[in-house]
Amino acid sequence: MLQIRQICIIFAKRYTMVNSRARETTEAIERLYVSMRHLFYRGFFKPSGISGESLRSLLMTINPEIYGTMSVPNKIELDGLLYVLDRLPEGIEECSFIHLTSDEGFEKGSFEVIVPKKRRRNCYRIDQHQMNIEVLLGRSEIYDILTHLTFLYIEADKIMNLAFISDENDRPTRAWRIIEEVAKGEKKFSRKEKEVALIHLSSLLGRTFDETLNAYNNFGDDANPDRLFKIIYHLGNESFNDNKKIREREVHFSAILRERVGHHFFGEKWANKVKEVLAENNLQMRPLHIISANMHSVKNMLYANDAVGKKPTKDVDFKLYEEISNKKSLQEKVLAHSQKAGLIYIDDQSGSNIDVQIIDLAKTDLKNTPFAGIKFSGDDVVMVFDYAFGEQAYEVMDELLRPYDYNGEIYTMKVKSISIMGKAGILMGGKGDIMIPTSHVFEGTADNYPFENALKLEDFQDDELQAFEGGMVTVLGTSLQNKDILKYFMDTSWKAIGLEMEGAHYQKAIQVASKIRHHISEDLFVMYAYYASDNPLETGSTLSSGGLGLTGVKPTYLITLRILEKILNSGKVADKK
Repeated sequence: MLQIRQICIIFAKRYTMVNSRARETTEAIERLYVSMRHLFYRGFFKPSGISGESLRSLLMTINPEIYGTMSVPNKIELDGLLYVLDRLPEGIEECSFIHLTSDEGFEKGSFEVIVPKKRRRNCYRIDQHQMNIEVLLGRSEIYDILTHLTFLYIEADKIMNLAFISDENDRPTRAWRIIEEVAKGEKKFSRKEKEVALIHLSSLLGRTFDETLNAYNNFGDDANPDRLFKIIYHLGNESFNDNKKIREREVHFSAILRERVGHHFFGEKWANKVKEVLAENNLQMRPLHIISANMHSVKNMLYANDAVGKKPTKDVDFKLYEEISNKKSLQEKVLAHSQKAGLIYIDDQSGSNIDVQIIDLAKTDLKNTPFAGIKFSGDDVVMVFDYAFGEQAYEVMDELLRPYDYNGEIYTMKVKSISIMGKAGILMGGKGDIMIPTSHVFEGTADNYPFENALKLEDFQDDELQAFEGGMVTVLGTSLQNKDILKYFMDTSWKAIGLEMEGAHYQKAIQVASKIRHHISEDLFVMYAYYASDNPLETGSTLSSGGLGLTGVKPTYLITLRILEKILNSGKVADKK
């Protein structure tokens, strides 16, 4: 009995600790965003100043999983560094001055456009010391960039502290001098000399030789094999220059950016173009089904069989979709066929980076698709648009659902359904599993959105995949979650099944448009479904971990199948009694 009591006490203490840590994290996240918003409207800050130190302190308190050993002073976080630099412009480690701007015409100059490896944003190296980053997706993108930059400055200062001996007038260590020599590239190193340099690098980084060698290979390529040396050197050097007031680091926000953020500048341009195309094709008064998803699954399910000459079948050929995802020639073949068969493709020019497909179901032949058995007779239109995240999701949906003036006539969108398909971090289950939300809890706010989901758990009974139904958390940022806060959302009465970045934003726009402003009818059905990119409780990854590869084919197309089935069944021929 005593033993059971002791076990209960231990578990109670652990539960209290997790809850306390989750509360501390939540408060730190909220304060971080308040601080970032303040700095944005102020117009600039110094990373080593009071404001910059405040951001660092809050990020250290949160200690996100994605940033690994950030809080360890004598160990440089290599995986987190790679993650961040893949999302920032190449060469940013060399720059003291970072300017966040709107689309302000830099492309009309002679500046080379730099696009980060894993983010669709245009960046420009203005001169030796300045990098400009275009922000087109609203506050969420600003917060994301500032979080990454704060991590970068933390690691840079750690490198400086390890590279210079402060008790000896900041004398550089032997390891630092060797790193500098490799980074500057003035001498050709033999393989043996390079290995010696890597040993010195690993010593400074606080990493094993094996870890450093793996990082060297991950960071570098054939064109730039010594990239890791250069990044470490420039980060440490810029930190040193800042510390000695030689050239202080600064982050600026342009006046145009501050003016445009929050005013749906790009979202309005995007939505007006979509509505213009609908009207030009006389589709503006048709029943409309809006789908936020990828740019391939709906198109492939409706057109791929005919495009590749596959015989009619009611079965879903997941292997074919897998093959298409791997072969560019097949992708081009399906796209060409779909456009001949009536699909209208809108290549975004608004700056929102959201492409659109418009499909007239009245002209779509369903005989050679998985939907051949549905006796569809409607004149419905399907609009598919590419993923949007954070505040951009609210912006584009809010603008899309507004009434539209075309040739002096104002018309309202006859929206029949809205579907959201995306990837999310799952809290129960594993990679590739499916989540069916019943509500969206908006992290850091009092905004919670329960809703009736037309997709149900029974729609996803499958031998290979698991499906889960329940509330989901819409997080403020992709890189700010730790295990304590995730466990809190999962284990307490919230009973959250996963986390994503757009659900609450879309729901806010949908509910405002249908229930308050009456821009669209209340009589619409909503479908949400996510497939798991990872389980952050198991791996320490986040929902921005990257693509699923082949693992993602089955859940992606299963969700697409169910969404299209519901859409087509809503307009099918009534059964004769």
